[in-house]
This record gives sequence, structure tokens and C-alpha cells, in this order.
Amino acid sequence: MILYISHSFFDYEAGNLCRLFFPYEKLKTVTDLNEAKDDNFIVKAFYNEETTTVSVIKDNTASEKIYKNDNNKDKEYNVTSAIYKSFCEFCSYYPSWGMLTGIHPVKLFIEHIDKFGKVEAERIFKEEYFVSEEKLSICRKIASVQKPSTDKLEDNDFSLYISIPFCPTRCSYCSFVSQSIEKHKKLIEPYVEALLMEIEETAGITKETGLRLVTAYMGGGTPTTLNAEQLKRVINKVKECFDMSFCREFTVEAGRPDTIDESKLLALKECGITRISINPQTLQDKVLENIGRKHTAQEVVDAFILARSLCFDNINMDLIAGLEGDTLETFIDTLDKVVKLNPENVTVHSLALKRSAFLFHDEDVKSYHQNKSLAEKMIDYSFIKLQESEYLPYYLYRQSRMIGNQENTGWAKINTECEYNIYTMDETHTVIACGAGGVSKIKDPYSNRLERIFNLKYPNEYLQRFNEMLERKKEVKVLYEQFRQWLH
Repeated sequence: MILYISHSFFDYEAGNLCRLFFPYEKLKTVTDLNEAKDDNFIVKAFYNEETTTVSVIKDNTASEKIYKNDNNKDKEYNVTSAIYKSFCEFCSYYPSWGMLTGIHPVKLFIEHIDKFGKVEAERIFKEEYFVSEEKLSICRKIASVQKPSTDKLEDNDFSLYISIPFCPTRCSYCSFVSQSIEKHKKLIEPYVEALLMEIEETAGITKETGLRLVTAYMGGGTPTTLNAEQLKRVINKVKECFDMSFCREFTVEAGRPDTIDESKLLALKECGITRISINPQTLQDKVLENIGRKHTAQEVVDAFILARSLCFDNINMDLIAGLEGDTLETFIDTLDKVVKLNPENVTVHSLALKRSAFLFHDEDVKSYHQNKSLAEKMIDYSFIKLQESEYLPYYLYRQSRMIGNQENTGWAKINTECEYNIYTMDETHTVIACGAGGVSKIKDPYSNRLERIFNLKYPNEYLQRFNEMLERKKEVKVLYEQFRQWLH
């Protein structure tokens, strides 16, 4: 797929629009039309002061549309909105999120409310970004639910993320940096030892910087690939090194039921963990088999019942809409069974096919993945069912190549929202990450500036270059000194 834009180059946003409508096309942006003449898929946008003309040529089918420019808008908006409208007509497809391609639409909505007021923010979303009323309604609800959590944040608050990048097996859709314990079990103990040192070093830096911990989250991977003793060592190290007096929640993703047993759950309970996840993704045995899971739906239910018997009173369950072999009927069956279990939180993801996932290279799955109407019906049912069952949407984010151009939405019973998810997904404050693959997001509390500090991705790299990880963490203090200096 060739993209050409005359006069000026808005290739990032225009390229995102190309991927929105044609997620599996390889995209190349050119500055010379001669480079495009032999390609069978060409998008050309010609801008002048009065109009933007968009030509789409694909497989000998051509379309050319001329759009009058809005004089109140900049050139980038006129060009990208013209490309969006042209794609809609060419594909006979009108995405429910309109021309929004970013990860954090609710964050953008809240920023618009702060800048323009609620009425104008809603008008912009509907009339300028072409967002549907259904998606705008979800933005309204989430913004309202998030407000009590964001209002209580102080300038020196932060959240802590602990990465455990190991899983029993790698699911076919997974794009995260997680290592199968079948092949990498020998790395777990040295990884835990290094992680304990990074936690201790990070705690010292946050104390020197004057930060206070308000939420903590251990994710992965699957943290419960660690044994009970290792889990206790990591969690107790956090509690030993950080001042926990302001920490309102501590989540551990128990995740895969084939890693959950009574000893691990008792260890989590003993350590004061306030929230866990037990993530089936589906309660259909055939679909579990398709995605490479080695457990049954009944094992998910058994793990949930065991956690309840041990008095865990804030449990999340993750589901994925659009998995290979799932139908609308089986998705409905799964969601109904989950709601019957009555977890405090339910997170409904839309399948996203990333290049690093095994499924990305399966042409049959790609064809299935393009069934937009099926994904829309699944997500629509989840919105109806969960709201009827007294869940409220409380956070939302999007990814590229999501089936049906949908979203991932977290739902919670009243007063059980995971504040960590609110803060990290909408980049409300600083999140400091420890462990392989962790990304610290250092948020200036006095502006919109956000800086990232990356840990190395893979456990073996993390171990080999561990001292480098510790050096990178020192940047946290440097950045906060800059933030405070600029304030004065």
C-alpha cells in the first residue's frame, strides 16, 4: 500500500488511518509519485487552499473524491479527515470510533472537557472526529466513574508495576514479552533475586524524590508461575522497602487457572493482596484449545470458587471477544457464566492481532479476524449484559489491529474499580515499573509532559545487563527535579 500526500507530510496520522481500514497491508509513504506507479494499491491526497482531493486505487478499482476544506481547521485535519471520509465511502465501512486511532480516547475526551467544556467536547467528538453516539456515551460514563479516583491524587503520588514475564505456555494471540516456563524455568529464581534488588533500589529513589505509593500491581506474563515462597518474597520486599501507609490497593494477576493452587492463594492472602485476576478469556473448551491453553473451562470455575472460599472479595476476570472458533452464541454463553460467578470486575478485550503473535501469521485466522459485524455484536452484548448486571465501565483503551475496530473495557461493581488501571491507562500520574519488559511512565504533575524509561524486554537480557537497569532508574529523580524546577 502506497501513501502519497502533496505539499506536506502527515504520514503518522494518515498512516494510522490506512491501518484502521486496511490493517494487514504493508504501508509505504512516498514523496515521489513515480515510486507508486507500479503498485496495485495507491492512496493519493492532494491539498490546496480550497479543497483536498483523495484518490484510492486498489486492484483496478478507483475512487476519487473532492472535499471542501474547513477554513477553521488546520491543514492536517483537512487532509486526514478527507482521507477518512474517502476510505469510509470506498470500503462502505464507518468505524464506531470514527477517525480516532489513539490508545486513550477517554483521556482525549477529558482533556477536551477541561479545555472546551462538556458540550463542546461532545460536539467535537461527534461532528469532527465522527465518533458514534454509543462510543461517546461510554466515554461520558467512564469519565464520570474515574473522577473520584483522579480527584484524590496528589502531585507526589505514583503507582508501582512489578513484571513477572513468565507463562505456562504462550497463547496464540499473545504479543507480550512472556517466556514459557517449559523452556525458561531455570531463569525464574535468578530473575526473582534480581527483581528484589531492583525493587529495593527503586524504593530508595522514590523516597529520595519524595514520592508516595498509592497503588501497586503485579502483572506479566503470569505472576503465579512463581511458587508460593517466591511470591511472598517479592510482595514482602515491596512492603518492606516502600511506605505502604498510603497504598490503597495491591493487585496480583493470578491469571491462568493452571498456575493457581491453594498454597499460592494463601500466600497472596497472607501478604495482604487486595485484588486478584483469574482470567479465563473464554469458557469454551474448544476455544481454549484453539488459543493454546492447557486447562479446561471447569478449572477456571474451580479456581474462582477456591479464591472465594479463601475470602478474596475483589476478583477480576478477563474475556476476549473474537477468539478463533468463538461464535456469538458461545461468547454469550461465556459471558453469562462469568456474570453468574459474580466477580467484582470483568474486563472485555477485543482480539488484537499483533505481528509478534503466532496468530498473525495464520491466514485463516486473519480472515476470521476481519469479521467486523461479529465482533461488534459480541461487544454490544457485553455492554448490555454487564450494565444490566450492575457493572459500570471504568477504564478503556484501544490497540491497533483490533477486531471490528473495537476496544478493551474494564467493568466494575460500584466502589470496586481498580485505581491502578485508571491511572496507568489514561496516564494520570507516574507509574514506575520494575522487572523485564517494564516501562516506567514519569508524569509531570504540573503539565502534560510524560517521559518513559524502558527496562530491557527479555529476562536473560535483564539479568545480563542488570546494572544498566539500575542506572536507568536514577532518571526518575532527575526528571522530578526538572519538573519542580520548572514549576518555580
